[in-house]
Amino acid sequence: MNPTTKELIQEAAKGSNEGKLHFGQVIQLLMQAGVESYFADYRKQETTYYLPNDKTVSLSLEIPNVASTEAFDAEAIKAAIRSAQQDKIKYPEFKKLSKQAGCIGYIVWITGRHVTYFGQKGEMHIEQFPS
Repeated sequence: MNPTTKELIQEAAKGSNEGKLHFGQVIQLLMQAGVESYFADYRKQETTYYLPNDKTVSLSLEIPNVASTEAFDAEAIKAAIRSAQQDKIKYPEFKKLSKQAGCIGYIVWITGRHVTYFGQKGEMHIEQFPS
């Protein structure tokens, strides 16, 4: 793997986790790195980035220590997404709000331009990238 690829992925993850980059900036860096999709796994506390040819990069993911619920609240997840899109919150707060809404992780499909959020009973919410 090209060292620049891993550096771009690490830059995107660090900036996002520190609340310094918004989602669009993260996606731009990951596209430059050649990332096709990534899975943020709240339970494993890890994000796995998927590149062409079945190559992956996995990085630890800091998850806020808040109570999660078994109930998947798609409306609360949508509200957190809208707040992030309007730059009212950054990723650290998004992780907290989505976890409180019963989200256990999500997959960002960069090439498919959507995100799939998961609940622990298999519930899903699919959010298309903004235009």
